[in-house]
Amino acid sequence: MTVRNNRSWIVYAGLLVLFWGVWGATSSQPVERYGYPDEMIYIIWAFTMLVPAAVALRRQRFDRRPVAAVYGLLAGLTGAGGQLVLFQALADGPAYLIFPIVSLSPVITVLMAVVLLRERIVPLAVVGVFTALVAILLLSIPSGDGGDVDTGSWLVLAVLICAAWGAQAFFMRKAALAGVNDATTFGWMTITGLALVPVAYLMMGGMPSAPWQAPAITAGTQVLNAVGALFLVMALSRGKASVVAPITNALAPVLTVVLSLAIYQTVPSVWSSIGIVLALAGSTLMVYTDEKRDEDVVAPGAADPVVR
Repeated sequence: MTVRNNRSWIVYAGLLVLFWGVWGATSSQPVERYGYPDEMIYIIWAFTMLVPAAVALRRQRFDRRPVAAVYGLLAGLTGAGGQLVLFQALADGPAYLIFPIVSLSPVITVLMAVVLLRERIVPLAVVGVFTALVAILLLSIPSGDGGDVDTGSWLVLAVLICAAWGAQAFFMRKAALAGVNDATTFGWMTITGLALVPVAYLMMGGMPSAPWQAPAITAGTQVLNAVGALFLVMALSRGKASVVAPITNALAPVLTVVLSLAIYQTVPSVWSSIGIVLALAGSTLMVYTDEKRDEDVVAPGAADPVVR
C-alpha cells in the first residue's frame, strides 16, 4: 500500500541537521589533539553505524528482497566508498579546493531526482534549491588563502566523490519508492561500511599509536554522524530527494558554524556569513512551498513512498 509524500520529512531533516551540525563542530578534535589518522576515524565510524542500525531493526523487519539489497548496497558503496576515496584525494590535493567540489553533491541528487524520478518542483522551490546550493558552496570556502595549487588526480577524485555522494541520496530515495523500509536500507549501508574496513586499514598501514582519548572522542563524535545518516534515510523516504538533499546539506554546516562560534570563539568569514543567510532563506522557501502544497502530483509511471 502506498501514499503520497508526507511532511514528516521536515522533522527527520531537522534531526539530521542537529546531529550533523554538532558532529561537524566536534569531529576534528581527534585529529587536532592527537593526530589521529582519517582511516582510523573511518573504521570507528563504520562500527558506530551498528548502534542506530540495531535500534532501527528492532522496529522494522529486515527486507530480504533482492531489490532491497541492490539499492541498499548501492547507497552503502557510494557513501562509504566516497569516504575512502576522499582520504586519497586529501593526500594528493588541497582540502580548501576539494571540499567545495564535494559539497556540490546535492546538484547530482537534484538532477537525478528530476530526470529519473520525474520529481516536480514548483518555481518558488526551484529558487530555494538554487539558493541552498549557492549557500553550500559559500560555506565550503575557507577563510585563509591557499596559494597556487596544481591540479592533478585529486581533481578527478573530488568529482567522483561529488557524484558518488549525490547518487547515494538518490539510491536512498529509490529504495523507499520500491517499498524498502528505512531499517533495511540503513542495515545494508552498515554492512557495506564494515566491509570496507579492511581497505581503510590497508590504506592506513597499521594501527596508530595514540592515547585512549583519541578513539573515545572519535567514537563519541562518529555516533552523531551515524545517527544523522539514519535520519537522512528517513527524511529521503518521506520527502523529495530534490528538496531534502539541498536543504540538509545547506543547514548542517550553518549549525556547525554557529556552534564553532560559540565553542571555539571563531568568527565566520564573509563568505560563510553570506552562506548562512542564503541557507536559511533557501531552506525556508523549500519548506514553505512544501507546506503550501495541498498534495503531490505523481508523474505517470512513478511510484509513491510506502506507508510508515
